[in-house]
Amino acid sequence: MFPVGIITISDRASQGIYEDLGGPALRTAAEGYGWQVQAEVIVPDDLPAIQQAIQSLSAQGCGLILTTGGTGIADRDVTPEAIRGIMRVELPGFGEVMRMKSLDITPNAILSRSLAAVVQSSLVIALPGKPQGAVECLSFVLGAIPHAVKLAQRVPTSC
Repeated sequence: MFPVGIITISDRASQGIYEDLGGPALRTAAEGYGWQVQAEVIVPDDLPAIQQAIQSLSAQGCGLILTTGGTGIADRDVTPEAIRGIMRVELPGFGEVMRMKSLDITPNAILSRSLAAVVQSSLVIALPGKPQGAVECLSFVLGAIPHAVKLAQRVPTSC
């Protein structure tokens, strides 16, 4: 398949104040899909830190990068802005499907800013911070991931 990187985006988890539950939940889901998790990192809700983590995992060969956290509307929720600042192309269908299907579960899904984009040669999917929401949203877009990763990896990166 393809190597997977997981990034938990949380001020409290990055400081050790809060136990990271989203990253381990995504690891379990990814491994259940037969994917190899190559790297996991925790970063604060900080635009440059998020961008650096994504670029680093892409450079390490992660064809799929899953982020959890920072997709809401709080002041520190900057994951979408971080991704948009370094992406080559956004894939709006991912976010649309995640929100649409999540609305069957919670009316608050309309507040989500989850998205997917190609960064360097990786597919990056920004998932909610709640572990159950992250795993559910990942399952909603599962069918398109292998093809999207293949297409992303065919894109030459700039020097």
